[in-house]
Amino acid sequence: MFVIDFKGIDLLRSRDCVVFSKGDAYAVTVSQAMLDGGWVGGQGVQWGPYTDPDSPILTYSSGLFGGFMLWGSDETADQFTAMSSQFLYYDYGVVMAGRSIMSTLAFEKYTYASRLSGPPYVPITYNPCDPLFMSLRGYWTNQDELTLSGDPRAPALYCGLVSQVPKAVNQFYLGVQTKL
Repeated sequence: MFVIDFKGIDLLRSRDCVVFSKGDAYAVTVSQAMLDGGWVGGQGVQWGPYTDPDSPILTYSSGLFGGFMLWGSDETADQFTAMSSQFLYYDYGVVMAGRSIMSTLAFEKYTYASRLSGPPYVPITYNPCDPLFMSLRGYWTNQDELTLSGDPRAPALYCGLVSQVPKAVNQFYLGVQTKL
């Protein structure tokens, strides 16, 4: 085992989600709600609602896991992807399912209870190997919000592990090893 020392190195991350080990990725049609609201890279999604059974679509996760969006809807074009504005224009996105290792900004920063009750917000503490779920807003979290909210679909599906905690050296990205 080896450790990489990032001291003094500015990572200059410019994406919402940085994937180090890529699972299966697919181009998919996204819901009208996602087209209207956009999404961030690393955002959790789930299948449905279907208007045509032959053309499945993805929508924001409401605590269920169908994968996560590889790139945000407004990610700037670069020399490799040239995707700028194409997602929203053509009604599609790229979803990842399967196992991967990534860093993302699409995670809950505050506890479910404090988000409901309002300020002051209580920060969530993440630890290595914490199990991760999708929040009711489609972000990674170590809280089972389906159970906490009394949702009849509870318990939430465990869909990843914390591989690196948010801290200054990694620009406060959450490291995630996805399970599915």
